Amino acid sequence: MKTFSLKKVVILAIMLTMPALLYYLLQEKGKNRYRPLGIFGPKTVTSTFHIKRGKQIPDTIYHIVRDFKLINQDNHLVSFPSDSNKLTVVAFFYTRCPLVCSGINKKMAEVVRIYQKNKLLQFLSITVDPHFDTSEELKKYSKEYQVQPNKWNFFTGDEAAIYKLAKEDFLVDVLKDTTQNNNIIHRPMLILLDPQKRIRGYYNSIDKEQVDRLIDEIRVLIAEELRNVKDR
Repeated sequence: MKTFSLKKVVILAIMLTMPALLYYLLQEKGKNRYRPLGIFGPKTVTSTFHIKRGKQIPDTIYHIVRDFKLINQDNHLVSFPSDSNKLTVVAFFYTRCPLVCSGINKKMAEVVRIYQKNKLLQFLSITVDPHFDTSEELKKYSKEYQVQPNKWNFFTGDEAAIYKLAKEDFLVDVLKDTTQNNNIIHRPMLILLDPQKRIRGYYNSIDKEQVDRLIDEIRVLIAEELRNVKDR
């Protein structure tokens, strides 16, 4: 009898404390909290500080993608970034690539469709085979993806400048394969930049889980930018 009564007391205590526990979790743990995305590339911590929410934080100089100009599928010379308030997803590809590059841009197209109405985003596909991939060739190629003007650009330009841009700014290697004709080795990455042109993520387009993570982390970065605007 005593054992039965003790169980009843324990159950009753749990029932009484559960609402308070749920309220606490909703109020404290249910707030819009997220883990900020990392910033890729070399960085330097300076001796100066800034104040954020009452705390003194060391200033850090992060790697950024420098300004550049390339020619798009409409044969227009476009400066990057055309709008410094936008998030950008970038991929390197070429039209003669037999399998991988088609997959890169198909995955890019999926992300574009999800964010096609969001004015905070722009998408760039940069060819690593500019001698073949002229603006006319890119125009034909881009029709498969029903590209929206000013949303998704396919770029060509000077080969040396593009290879330098890939290696030094986007921190990805591009190499010509000397063992096969018209084969260029490059990583099938979708690269996420914030409005300050800092690299915030690399996502392997061959891996569905990583593409899904890109879709989610774009939302995180949008929230981060909105918070930054609010804090200014």
